[in-house]
Amino acid sequence: MESCSCNFASSSSLLLPPTPISKLSRYRPPFELNSSKWKPKGRCLHRSVIRSACGGSEDNASVNGFPITPNKLFVQEAIGAEYGEGFETFRTDGPLKMDVDFLNDRLQEGFLQRIRYAMKPDEAYGLIFSWDNVVVDTQSLKLKAWKQLAIEEGKELPDDIRLQKLMLHAGADHVLHKVMLLDEEREEDRLKSRLAQLYYDNLLELKEPMEGLKEWMDAVHTARVPCAVVSSLDRKTMIEALDHMNLAKYFQAIVTEEDGMESIAHRFLSAALKLDRKPSKCIVFEDDPRGVTAAHNCTMMAIALIGAHPAYDLEQADLAVASFNELSVINLRRLFAHKGSSFMDLQKQIAERDHPKRKLTVEDPIF
Repeated sequence: MESCSCNFASSSSLLLPPTPISKLSRYRPPFELNSSKWKPKGRCLHRSVIRSACGGSEDNASVNGFPITPNKLFVQEAIGAEYGEGFETFRTDGPLKMDVDFLNDRLQEGFLQRIRYAMKPDEAYGLIFSWDNVVVDTQSLKLKAWKQLAIEEGKELPDDIRLQKLMLHAGADHVLHKVMLLDEEREEDRLKSRLAQLYYDNLLELKEPMEGLKEWMDAVHTARVPCAVVSSLDRKTMIEALDHMNLAKYFQAIVTEEDGMESIAHRFLSAALKLDRKPSKCIVFEDDPRGVTAAHNCTMMAIALIGAHPAYDLEQADLAVASFNELSVINLRRLFAHKGSSFMDLQKQIAERDHPKRKLTVEDPIF
């Protein structure tokens, strides 16, 4: 298993214009941890490395520069952070756990940031967009890939819409054996690779994102709210797809397969770290109830996009909308209105003072 270095950095003040992601296509962004801010004692001179397997290694096959292994595209990921746990980074003095409480504590705003956020409160938040069915209609892309594969193999897919939706949420192994009636085990890897290749080809042909997304991104970009996008895709494919849809300039951070996150919640925590925002100040845009649960496990707010799942499956979300056209920047403030600016901040317990002793006066009897 090949390890992959994934360097995070606290983004500097938003006084400077954000760096568009289109510039990241030439090199890997040097996200680095501020050692004086993160190390409990002493000082660390080495960059932290995420402990996990990285996709896109030299052992994986590729076609036209893109991986053809299905990776996590057609696999249901774990929710994660059920008990607030996060991921780990390696330090010279041992592993350092980046859990929810740790990030909420260490990503507290500084004095100057508090002053700036008091004048421009929208900049205090961080927006995290899930790739699937939020940025791109991946449900249609996956169904199209399955249909293309079935035609190539001389198979037929069911016409029932309900069964097709169930097929999209099932694993590739289950669909190959139960729906396409695959008999030979040795053909399974070949069909998975071909399925992933068809999906990548369809993705890179896509020119338009989800309805209303560009207008919404223009609004939050004008308000200077930092944004991140998370996905199980590899970094190269993600950046190229964003460039095709003219969305790269809107995202200041991306979390991809190379970051080595093992669950949905870990991707959200990694995005919050890259945006330099506390998890409790982040808002996740999701379409899946599992993603909503992962966001709440990370103390984040969740806005659900109705479409891939009906509204009654998204009741746990803090806000559910049919499209981005229903949103406005003021909605972000309203999500946190009942919590105040000091929500999730550490509070010191104030000891009760003793009541002052009553002073004797001339009128008071001595005996």
